Amino acid sequence: MLKVLFVCTANICRSPMAEALFKNIVAEEIDSKVWEVESAGTWAVTGIPAAKNSRLAMYNRGLDIEDHRSQPVNGNMLNTFDLILTMEQRHKEILSIEFPEISNRIYVLTEMVGNSYDIWDPIGASLDEFNNTADELENILTQGYGNIQRIAVEGSGNKL
Repeated sequence: MLKVLFVCTANICRSPMAEALFKNIVAEEIDSKVWEVESAGTWAVTGIPAAKNSRLAMYNRGLDIEDHRSQPVNGNMLNTFDLILTMEQRHKEILSIEFPEISNRIYVLTEMVGNSYDIWDPIGASLDEFNNTADELENILTQGYGNIQRIAVEGSGNKL
């Protein structure tokens, strides 16, 4: 099992969208059953639904995140994941400092496509902005799929 965790700040906008989009991408792969995908937030409050515009942006893509509930990142959770993909450099730095033993498994999502920039947080923005963020996430996840798979395999110690 390859376990990937997407992390943003509150776990109501970017990371639940990334989770849903990546689950959709791997659902089309032959090895889809080997993936476990979740999301969490560095400052999340437990049990908050995804932002309305996050839900609408995913609905517009045929994806349902109505049942999503936010969860905060913690050490026990992080230790179970082969790859942790953050939305911002700041998230990566916070987690790497607080959990140095797993810092080699923490990346900014954009590193999967050879860049290192933050995914803009659309909280409070229009549905168009959420759709733009969702498009960006989907492009990165699609283009970076090979790197995500490779690094997750390395993190798991398994071979596909």
